[in-house]
Amino acid sequence: MNKALVPFADGLEEIEAVTIVDVLRRGGINVTTASIGPSRIVKGAHGILIEADELLSDVVSNEYDVIVLPGGGDGTDNLKKCDILIERIVRQRHEGRLLAAICAAPTVFSTAGVLHPDHHATCYPTCQLQLDCQWVNQPVVQHDGFITGKAPGSASLFSLVVLKELEGDRAAIRVAREMDIEF
Repeated sequence: MNKALVPFADGLEEIEAVTIVDVLRRGGINVTTASIGPSRIVKGAHGILIEADELLSDVVSNEYDVIVLPGGGDGTDNLKKCDILIERIVRQRHEGRLLAAICAAPTVFSTAGVLHPDHHATCYPTCQLQLDCQWVNQPVVQHDGFITGKAPGSASLFSLVVLKELEGDRAAIRVAREMDIEF
């Protein structure tokens, strides 16, 4: 079974976090949500409290097929400040494993130094200058081991693309049909 790590930080975009976890779990992915802070409870950008499965410090050394970052302005800033997450992202890239992020969160990959100018990625339009690569104005961009999503409205499609990369067309199409999403 493929394994995903979804780090949660105060200020995360709730719809992105929940959609990522929901779609991947529907598709059979073993998803671990992990708070980067001292509590498993995080407060989203719109005041919604979400409880993570674990603390990142307790699960960061585990192996994951993908690390998926939900966005949100403050959430992304908090992810960028989390040294153990940045180190884990670098390790994930060096191991040739998948990295995914949506909205403002692709900029965390720039902070980690894993993007280069030849990469193509998308993110929330106001964050594009923070990317160390070529910004593409598309809902989802998959390129060279990265999957990036543009905004909260892209969360379902983004999550389905991550699922497709991990489990194949069949799983992604099945989940899309169950959710009545054209994919």
